[in-house]
Amino acid sequence: MNIAWDGAAYTSNFSFVHQYGQSVIELIEAGKGSAVLDLGCGNGALSNVLREKGYLVKGMDASPELLDIARKNHPTIEFIQADATCFSLAEPVDVVFSNAVLHWIDREQQDNMLNCVHDVLKESGEFVFELGGYGNNDQIHGALREVFSAHGFSYNMPFYFPTIGEYTALLERAGFQVRFAVLFDRPTELKGENGMKDWINMFLKTPFSVVKREDEKEAMIEEAVRSLQSSLYKNGIWYSDYVRLRIRSIRL
Repeated sequence: MNIAWDGAAYTSNFSFVHQYGQSVIELIEAGKGSAVLDLGCGNGALSNVLREKGYLVKGMDASPELLDIARKNHPTIEFIQADATCFSLAEPVDVVFSNAVLHWIDREQQDNMLNCVHDVLKESGEFVFELGGYGNNDQIHGALREVFSAHGFSYNMPFYFPTIGEYTALLERAGFQVRFAVLFDRPTELKGENGMKDWINMFLKTPFSVVKREDEKEAMIEEAVRSLQSSLYKNGIWYSDYVRLRIRSIRL
């Protein structure tokens, strides 16, 4: 799924995405000097963390808006614009790393993406990643589903949030051996008094494509935010009800 990103707002208001991703990097066992592809690198923040840890990094993303920021902020790193479901590299890498990206890929395209990752990895290379897992943001999506229904629309879930069993089966079919997998709750603080509204506007553009009137869209978001206040607004802080799936696997 490709959307047009507001790169500046993403970088300013949603830095938690790459901050949490730093702990995913710790799962990589390859040593310094290993070649790493940061798949879905976004603004390049984690690509730079990988570089600072001594890896030879390339970043790849489909978004020209985010890649513009990545190239500006990290000029010593090579960044490639490509679709995660259809890409190749001139030389194989030791590690493919990905954070908060794979749930944006439709279920029907997951096999294509995994085959591409398998093809660019060296034998016994690592595929280390985190994505939204089963139950991710259930409260937020549930509130929006009710609001959409009340306004006469169907809510189209724009993400793929698999269970451990689902995703490890996909990996094994694509030629990977899973060495570590965990599904865990991670309530995540959102920035500012309008944190929930800003989060919905940033990450849920696709479902609102069916709402043609801007004033109705705004009203629907406000209704959803109000319904979430009792459960996700605590001590003056908004939280998103994240559930994450974190995996380390090896190419066979």
